[in-house]
Amino acid sequence: MAENTAKPPPALPPIAPPPPPRPDKEDDVIERRTLRDYYIILRERLWIALPLALLVSVGYGYVKLRELPSYRAVATMQFEKPDTVVMTQGVVDQAMRSDVDLNTNIQILQSGRLRAKVIESFTPDERRILQRAALKRAPPGTAPAAVGLPLGQVTFGSVHNSFLISVSVIHDDPEAAMIVANRYVKKFMEYLRDNAGGRTEEAVANLNEQAERLKGESEAADAKLQQYMKEKNLISLDSNRNMVDEALKTVSGKLQEAHLALLAVENQVKQVDEFKAQGKNLLEISFIASFGSVPDLKRQLDAYHQEQARLSERYLERHPLMITNANNIAITEEQLEKAKALAIAALNTRLEEARQSVKTYEQEYAKREQESLRLSDLGVEYRSLKQESDVAKTNYQAILNRLNETRTTKYIENLPLHPLDDATLNPFPISPNKGGIMNTCVGLGVLVFVGVAVGLSFIDDRIKSAWDVESFIGANLLGIIPDLGGVKDDEKYTLLLENKQAPGVEAFLSVYSSIKIHSKLDFPKSLLVTSTIPGEGKTLISCNVAGSFARHGKKTLLVDCDLRRPMLHRHFKQQNTSGLISWFEGGAAIEGTLATNPGLGIIKVGENLSLLCSGGRSKSPTELLESPAFGQLLEKLKKEYDLVIVDSPPLGAVTDSLLIAERIDEVVYVCRFNRAYRKHIRLYMRALRNGKNEILGVVLNGLSPRRIEYYSNYRYYRSYKKYYGSQT
Repeated sequence: MAENTAKPPPALPPIAPPPPPRPDKEDDVIERRTLRDYYIILRERLWIALPLALLVSVGYGYVKLRELPSYRAVATMQFEKPDTVVMTQGVVDQAMRSDVDLNTNIQILQSGRLRAKVIESFTPDERRILQRAALKRAPPGTAPAAVGLPLGQVTFGSVHNSFLISVSVIHDDPEAAMIVANRYVKKFMEYLRDNAGGRTEEAVANLNEQAERLKGESEAADAKLQQYMKEKNLISLDSNRNMVDEALKTVSGKLQEAHLALLAVENQVKQVDEFKAQGKNLLEISFIASFGSVPDLKRQLDAYHQEQARLSERYLERHPLMITNANNIAITEEQLEKAKALAIAALNTRLEEARQSVKTYEQEYAKREQESLRLSDLGVEYRSLKQESDVAKTNYQAILNRLNETRTTKYIENLPLHPLDDATLNPFPISPNKGGIMNTCVGLGVLVFVGVAVGLSFIDDRIKSAWDVESFIGANLLGIIPDLGGVKDDEKYTLLLENKQAPGVEAFLSVYSSIKIHSKLDFPKSLLVTSTIPGEGKTLISCNVAGSFARHGKKTLLVDCDLRRPMLHRHFKQQNTSGLISWFEGGAAIEGTLATNPGLGIIKVGENLSLLCSGGRSKSPTELLESPAFGQLLEKLKKEYDLVIVDSPPLGAVTDSLLIAERIDEVVYVCRFNRAYRKHIRLYMRALRNGKNEILGVVLNGLSPRRIEYYSNYRYYRSYKKYYGSQT
């Protein structure tokens, strides 16, 4: 022991990487997680998310695989447009002109009439096959009539970009699916044959006779109409009327424009006369103001007047420059008057032209109107002849169309649809699709696993990792203390003081190093150790941090300021008869050396380490903590000791720690793994920072070695443990 105290071992460097700087404002903290953080989330919630994911995926797969198997049978037909012989052109048209024909045949396949024909066509043996699957599922003794005649799911469709029609049947029995698909094709072909037909030779001859008669009538009516149009000099009544109406409309529009133009010119002339009579300035009239050289002369005259005003400020009227400018003004005014006179003359000329234009368009309009009246008189007789000719042509064309259809039907030898492939027996079910179900189960399981794990991470607000400390809370991570459940209670509070090689020693040395690195104050100084709620290990951290500084040669005093529930005296096996409370009740004297003050009763518990107990319990310690004597006591203790470490009550339980923090230089915050909530920690740390306290950082306590490896950023924890374990 003496050898160890004479030459204390060097402090180990902190395992954690350099922490980020503390944000100035809590609101500036932004949550950013890396892939490693999400890996930690998934690993931590593995035994919650994995069973749920397995339950959902296995349940989904079980339900889907329990579905009844279905089989598909497909029969196809090829659409062929019948050859149409066009007699007048002498060519054969074999192309399908639109999708109308395909859609018509599909609608026929879907009709209730064809379905009834299919159902009626089944033999007793075929009916038993169709009912076989349904009878297997029905209760024993069920009659076939009770299950009906299930045809399955029958669909019809055209194959894209082809002349093929498919008949697809999905049924619980593969043989039944094949029978239904083939039967639909057979009955559809019979339907086409029953409804297809042609015209006999007698019908063709009768149509030829009627066509010849109507042809003669059409030619006679057309000749009569042409003769009438020739006599009346008509191209056609509608064409002539359109030409006359269009010309009349054009002339009417131009006449209206001429009237408007005349009215506008008359208004301008009237305005000029009124201005002259009233002696107003004619330049206020827009026509005169913008006519010819008037705008330029007006601008020039304004420039001369401005020049005259400028010269008059410097010269008298007889000055040569003034005389020259006056002459220029007179000349310009004379030219402006002439320009205005020209504008008035031009306006009068436009008035005469507008009157002549109105007169010309009125004459033209009267002429077109007379022509329109003449055509109206001819319209009744012309329309009668035209209607007679059109009726004759329509009748003749209808007979020709009917004759062509009859001739075309005579040459039809094939139906428009032909069976292409019959449906075959398919023993492999299309559902349930085991491969697709397995893929869906895997995807669903992964989705539930990740969703539950990540969702719980957002719901669970408790402190768990270095990310919670550094990124969310915005504080430095001073170190991570492993769970010391395997160490005896009377030993784990003096691990550093007794220089034992036990679990957690290196972690406390790492906290010691981090405190030294992040501290901005030199010794002597005071350090407050606090937490959010009871049971987070602040007393354990206080004792071993004090032991770390004492082990490294710093004269350290450990003060128990948890006056409501003091515990330090028990861990060091001391009596709590004297201390802060007894000192305060005894008059709070601070004269002399405090280390030997009987009222305080400071106890030396190890090399360079002393203990100041609470001196009892108090239900209302705020009187002591707020008194000036308490602050003076701390200041004087710093003069006698290099470091004063104060163990305080939890911030979430009482307000004592905030009162103590007002008199302390630096603060170390203790958080136990999976215990306190992050939002509460941020709230209390904000209160400490508002009190101008220097918060060195957070010590994360109570992690198992396995959790330390993946919750912290201690990348080399395992190799570090093996190396130092072999040394000891």
